[in-house]
Amino acid sequence: MELGISTFVETTPDPITGEVISHAKRIREVVEEIVLADQVGLDVFGVGEHHREDFAASSPAMLLAAAASQTKRIRLTSAVTVLSSADPVRVFQDFATLDAISNGRAEIMAGRGSFIESFPLFGFDLKDYDELFEENLELLLKIRESEKVTWRGGHRPAIHNLGVYPRPVQDPLPVWIGSGGNAESVVRAGMLGLPLVLAIIGGSPEHFKPLVKLYKRAASRAGHDVSKLPVASHSHGFIAETSEVAADKFFPSTQYVMNKLGRERGWGRYERATFDAARSFDGALYVGDPETVAEKIIHLRKNVGITRFMVHIPVGTMPHDEVMKAIELFGKEVAPIVREEVGKWEAEGGE
Repeated sequence: MELGISTFVETTPDPITGEVISHAKRIREVVEEIVLADQVGLDVFGVGEHHREDFAASSPAMLLAAAASQTKRIRLTSAVTVLSSADPVRVFQDFATLDAISNGRAEIMAGRGSFIESFPLFGFDLKDYDELFEENLELLLKIRESEKVTWRGGHRPAIHNLGVYPRPVQDPLPVWIGSGGNAESVVRAGMLGLPLVLAIIGGSPEHFKPLVKLYKRAASRAGHDVSKLPVASHSHGFIAETSEVAADKFFPSTQYVMNKLGRERGWGRYERATFDAARSFDGALYVGDPETVAEKIIHLRKNVGITRFMVHIPVGTMPHDEVMKAIELFGKEVAPIVREEVGKWEAEGGE
C-alpha cells in the first residue's frame, strides 16, 4: 500500500483573512511540502496542472524538479498532466528530465482534466476533447516504447523517424491514467495495461469498486498481468490531533473552493452538513485524527482494491504550517498504522 499527497497549488483567498498568497510564494511552499513528505516516509507526491489564476502550477514537471534534488526516495508525479492540450513530445521530454534529476522517481499521470482553460490558451477546440486525448496518449506511449519515432495523427504534424531525448532512467517511464470514474476511460487503461488513478471526491468510495473490477477484467482480457497493475485513488483530506480540530480547520477553505466551483458549474451550495456527511466512515473525505483517517484508508484497500492512496492537502488556501503538520501526521502516524494492518491482511491472503 503506497501513500502520498497531491496538490493543485491553489491560491484562492484565505477564507478567514481574505489575503491572496502570490503564485511564487505558494510554489515555494509546495516544494517545502514535498521535501517534508519525503522526510516522513511517504511514497509519492503529485502536482496537478491548471491554467487559471487560482492555481499556480501550470508546469508540474518544473515544480517537481525543484524538489527532486532535495529529496531521496519519494516518487514525483503529475496529478494530472492535461494530455489533451499538451504536446506529447514535450511532456515526455519534461518528465524524462525530471526522471534524470530524481534518478528514476518520475511518473506521468495523464488525464483529460476537469478544467478547460488550457484549450483556448493553446489553440485547441473543445469539440476535439476526446479525440485529442486518445491521439496524444497513443503518441506518448509510442515515444516511451522507442527512441526513434514514426507517427501520424489528425491534430499534430507527423513525425518521421526522429529521436526524442533525453531518455529516462526508468524503462519504461511510468504512465498512469487518471479518471473521474468514467467507465470508458477505465476500460481503456485496462486494455492498455496502464495503472489507473480514480478521483474519489464525492459519494461513497465503495461505489468505485465495480470500476476497479471493470478495469481488471479489461486488463485480463487484453492479456495483461493484473497482479502487476496498481490502482490508485485521490481524495480530499486533512489530519490533525483530533477529528474535531481537523474538521474545523479544513472546512472553511474547502467550502470556499466548492462554492466558487459550484457557481461556475451550477452545483448546489456546499454547507457544513454536506462536509460532515462526507467525512463519515462511508464518505469520500479523509478528514480526522490519524486513527480515523488510517481506518478509512485500510477499508479502502480491503473493500475497493486501492493499492495507492493520495490525500489532497490542502483544498483552497490554508496556513502553510497547518499543511506541514498534516503531512507530518500522515507520514509519521497514519502511514505506520495502514502499512502494518494492510501488511497483515495481505499476508493472510487478502487481495
